[in-house]
Amino acid sequence: MGKIILFSFFYLGLILTPPKLVKVKVDDRLTILIPKGWRPMDDLDFTERFPSVRAPLAAYSDESRLLDFSVNISATRWLEKDKALAQQFFKAGITNLFDRVDMISEGVADRNGKEFIFFEFESRVNGQPNSEGFRASVLKYNYIQYLIGPSRTLVFSFTCPRRNKEEWQSSVHLMMEGIKVK
Repeated sequence: MGKIILFSFFYLGLILTPPKLVKVKVDDRLTILIPKGWRPMDDLDFTERFPSVRAPLAAYSDESRLLDFSVNISATRWLEKDKALAQQFFKAGITNLFDRVDMISEGVADRNGKEFIFFEFESRVNGQPNSEGFRASVLKYNYIQYLIGPSRTLVFSFTCPRRNKEEWQSSVHLMMEGIKVK
């Protein structure tokens, strides 16, 4: 019995051990942290999963392609003085993307001398039970943060299935805190 309990703790420790984060230089002014072993998404992978008019600056996924981190430039430009209005705008955009949003935390955080607007939430996109290709509801854990700059607004986004939230939440916080913009 003691061996079973010891093995269970060992196995649980392996599962809950946070991944090692590695520094990645996106461009001359931007450095991020991503889990070791994650791979960059190619154009096809990104467009298949995140349809958008513009390609991201960077996008990464784990081997299972269930967890994603991307860096993008927002289509809208904001002035520093309009940060409070931008925060409301971003939140409205998030709530309009999903059928349900349960906000975990939101606000403005100083990260390496820059003020980021952030939203951490769980989302739900309802399934379509009456359609021919029935799809169940999609439940996700999301962390999105924005950096308003003089010529662009950067968007940093992490998403994973909601069932993986507990496993990844602390690592995501470290990833977001580790972003460095010159």
